[in-house]
Order: sequence, then C-alpha cells, then structure tokens
Amino acid sequence: METTMTEAVDHYRRPGWFTINVFNRAIAFLTRHGMSVWGSRELRVLGRKSGEWRTTPVNLLTVDGTEYLVAARGETQWVRNIRVAGGGELRVGREIQAITVTEVTGDAKVEVLRAYLRRWKMEVGVFFDGISAESSDDEIAAIAPKHPVFELS
Repeated sequence: METTMTEAVDHYRRPGWFTINVFNRAIAFLTRHGMSVWGSRELRVLGRKSGEWRTTPVNLLTVDGTEYLVAARGETQWVRNIRVAGGGELRVGREIQAITVTEVTGDAKVEVLRAYLRRWKMEVGVFFDGISAESSDDEIAAIAPKHPVFELS
C-alpha cells in the first residue's frame, strides 16, 4: 500500500487546550532543560512560509538503530515544514542534533508504526483509530497513510 499526499493531507487531529497549554509546554520545558521524557525531543524546523524556526515536542523512536519521527496527529504543521526544509534540529538540553529526513512510505511504515504504538500507545493511542501494536499488518497498513513517518539521517 503506497502512501499518497491525497490520502494523508485530509487527516489531522488538533490538540486540545490541555495538550497545547499544559502538556506540550511541560514536556518542552523539561526537554529544553535536559530531561528527556521517554525519548522526547524538541524539534526545531524552519517554517515553510515564514522562514523562522518553529518548535514542537516530539517522540524520537529508535528501531534497530535507526531513528524515526512519527506524526501521531497526522498532517501537522511540523510535518508540512519538515517536508519543505528536508530536516531541522532535535534538542535535549544543550545537546542539539542536526537532522535530515526521508519520508517513509508504503509497507515500510508498518513496523515503524507498530514499534511506535508499542512504546507510546498510552500517550497517542487515541489518534490511531483503535489500532494497537498487536493489530495485524493489514490493519496498521490501512491507517498508515494518516500518520507520516520520517527516517532520520
């Protein structure tokens, strides 16, 4: 199953007030001060229109030594920005890692999404329409177009 922009663009789950004003701010604060919460990082990406740095907390996933970013909420602003920029920076405290990304498409996303759900189901499960790490490959492949995945290099 190949992901197309048309399939993915329509899916976005807007965060609620608590997530924006409390949760994300708390995670970003901790991460900026050197405390990663279960792999959290502050992602910095140049805005595709403004050219200014934009930041958001993300969960960095490592599978077999390869690092990934997964957009649990779908076509977020950071996803749109990183597609144009081709990369950005990940930060924990004073440690900044420059990254370039390649978007993962098709069936290659299934195992990455499974690993992401295995690690963060409690935090992000609601965004995956009842799909879990124990779901079949076909079930995960069916929702994969809604969740952009980027491999870091």
